[in-house]
Amino acid sequence: MSIHKEGYRILAFSLLILLLLNIFVSTLWVDETLLKWTFLICSFILYVFLIFFFRRPERALEPDPELVFAPADGKVVVIEETEEMEYFKDTRLQVSIFMSPLNVHSNRYPVSGRIKFVRYHPGNKMVAWHPKSSELNERSTIVIETKTGKEVLVRQVAGAVARRIVTYAKENQDVRQGDELGFIKFGSRVDIFLPMGTEVEVSILQQVRANKSIIAKI
Repeated sequence: MSIHKEGYRILAFSLLILLLLNIFVSTLWVDETLLKWTFLICSFILYVFLIFFFRRPERALEPDPELVFAPADGKVVVIEETEEMEYFKDTRLQVSIFMSPLNVHSNRYPVSGRIKFVRYHPGNKMVAWHPKSSELNERSTIVIETKTGKEVLVRQVAGAVARRIVTYAKENQDVRQGDELGFIKFGSRVDIFLPMGTEVEVSILQQVRANKSIIAKI
């Protein structure tokens, strides 16, 4: 277990702010021992949560070209046929994973292959489980073409709390299943769009883990 690099600045800044606030509170409430200790304990709990949020567990994965692994930790909230209109412009099988603030927020490549398409879109801040969040919220779309020529679309979707999506993918880059795709800060969702006829291996409301849970056989 380690701390994700996306959390370094936030953790350093938060530590500084909390230290300054506690010094200010100690000066302001010189005789209020209970209040000072309460504020200190709350600050400690908040900082521990931030450390917990930016955790980065080590999860080794041996790539398998026949499997699609979960790109994120969280709960499966959508399994349905849908019209994907940004890239494919046809019917695809969509599987969506909702990440709560307690989940690991590092995203992984579900398959190996070459990046064919990367687009970032600013947008609204609807709750991540809303059906329209995939179209209207801040989001980043990545399309991976496998060695067999099949294309898998991964979409990072910001939620009501999330304010920044980080995507490491670059067009024409060769990527390995299980490597880091990006990071979404503070509550979010990841959609996967698969070819029709793909055999799905998960069910609605199932908890999945990136690099551990098999989403589908492709």
